[in-house]
Amino acid sequence: MKDQKTLRLVAAAMMAAMACVATMVIKIPIPATGGYINPGDGIILLSGILLGPVYGGLAAGIGSSLADLLGGYAVYAPATLFIKFLMAAVAGLLVEDVAQRGVPSVMLAGLVSETIMVAGYFAFEAVVMGYGLAAAGAVAGNVLQGAAGIAIASALIPVLKRVNLPPLRRARATAKQKGRAA
Repeated sequence: MKDQKTLRLVAAAMMAAMACVATMVIKIPIPATGGYINPGDGIILLSGILLGPVYGGLAAGIGSSLADLLGGYAVYAPATLFIKFLMAAVAGLLVEDVAQRGVPSVMLAGLVSETIMVAGYFAFEAVVMGYGLAAAGAVAGNVLQGAAGIAIASALIPVLKRVNLPPLRRARATAKQKGRAA
């Protein structure tokens, strides 16, 4: 029992680190907004799908907000923590309810999760940052980032299924046995 908790924590920490690195290392700048497009959303989706809603959500939120803090976007870190947590949690819940973790279920979970991301950042920039409707200027870049995230997660799921990652499989099975609270 203790080993399973440790395994889930280690897997979540690994995914958080991967989300942070994927967000920070490859950046495609968007001059109009001052932001950037990155492949981190692929890792966000995989976190939710592989680790479930709670551990995957925590890994996604913490890793992505850490990238904001380290990358000079600290003002976005609280919003990122919430938005990315929600994205991964929703992806984990949607795929958990689907019989197989195949590409179609990943794409469906990705579309819902990425819609949360686009709407979440629009709302944050429009209301909290005070940009109003000017925040709509970032929507296209966020949609592009979301599409890239879905493509990355969809491409990696079949590979991960073949590799079979026993530690992640065991952690996911244990979480399912305990119910959605795990």
